Amino acid sequence: MITQSFLSDADEPNAPVLSKAADNTTPGREPLKHLLIGSPKAVTSTIHYLQILGYANVGDWSPLLPSPNPGEVMSILSRNILVQ
Repeated sequence: MITQSFLSDADEPNAPVLSKAADNTTPGREPLKHLLIGSPKAVTSTIHYLQILGYANVGDWSPLLPSPNPGEVMSILSRNILVQ
């Protein structure tokens, strides 16, 4: 679960950055990040749909974060996936 935003600002030394998960990945698994960018409604709807599909819980996603584009937000999900 991400507890801080994943945007960093070089001009803002106290800006939150993506917290790095402990390097306790299981052998054969690799980290994967999903990034949703769109209107708040589209991003929220997609997050809820992915939960309905059983892919990821709503609480696993970062809070909605502002995008550089007006009217858009972002949310990120980090997972460890099995790679064969």
